[in-house]
Amino acid sequence: MTSTTITSNQRRLLALCAIRIDHQSVDWSLIAREAQFAEGLDHLWNGRIQERSAIADASRGVLRQGVSRPDELFERVDAEMAAAEGVGASLVTVLEDGYPATLRMIPNLPPFLFVRGDLREEDARSVAVVGTRDASEAGVRRAQRMSRLLTTRGVTVVSGLARGIDTAAHRAALDSRGRTIAVLGTGITKCYPAENRSLADEIAVHGAVVSQFWPTRPPGRDTFPRRNVVTSGLSQGTVVIEASSTSGAKMQARLALEHGKKVFLVRSLVTEQSWAKTYVNKRGAIEIDDVDDVMRHVASPDSIRRASEQRQQLTLSLL
Repeated sequence: MTSTTITSNQRRLLALCAIRIDHQSVDWSLIAREAQFAEGLDHLWNGRIQERSAIADASRGVLRQGVSRPDELFERVDAEMAAAEGVGASLVTVLEDGYPATLRMIPNLPPFLFVRGDLREEDARSVAVVGTRDASEAGVRRAQRMSRLLTTRGVTVVSGLARGIDTAAHRAALDSRGRTIAVLGTGITKCYPAENRSLADEIAVHGAVVSQFWPTRPPGRDTFPRRNVVTSGLSQGTVVIEASSTSGAKMQARLALEHGKKVFLVRSLVTEQSWAKTYVNKRGAIEIDDVDDVMRHVASPDSIRRASEQRQQLTLSLL
């Protein structure tokens, strides 16, 4: 899809995400889950939610008020689409087969992604490499080595474009002529940190830069934790190189476990950080020495697609 194209259903989906009544919105993950069902988008526009949950109960009133004001919603969508077009970004939503199968498998999935570059089916064979912004020289070297070895084995490296470990992982993947995906904590028209703008441009040529936010969204306190959700969701597993107990990388490890994904913690991290030792001993994380410890857990894109389809069918059967 080109950046200038948006279908009627995509526009309707984004309009639901634009609903805001008295500082309240409809939960975006709820929209994503509902929209995947047969006639789910029509049900939402009629103010109906099939899901039975506290989030659904809290969203019904806001949804019904919001869909009564469609002109306001479509005005926001059209403005944001124009901004995305300005940076050459395309749109993929849960309504299309091109939505990443790995991401479709998590319950708190985003309803849409704006993309610079291209997402490929082969990217389902992906592993996140993450860690602290205040990386040590040893941590940077470990991130570079892990990323390089993953890409030489045909694995797409996913990370968050942050300073430190993330930057090292992306750069090593590019230098190895492999694929890498950068998940932004801002809208697709922004770049944070600004110093990584040229890196983001390079990734867009050789992989993909993705954002789950409105294109004009600046960084905020809520955007980076939500970025971690997508970084985990896009990946089959997360390798944490170096991270303190308050690091966003630790948060991503927790999210990955909640998503049913693999969490790989390098041996030096487990030795140095008590949280990492607890994750290995009590929460199912895997202590690793080398890339081979990761590769034995990486599935093929076909396997991921089948697992994603089976999960969708199971969800439908529970309604």
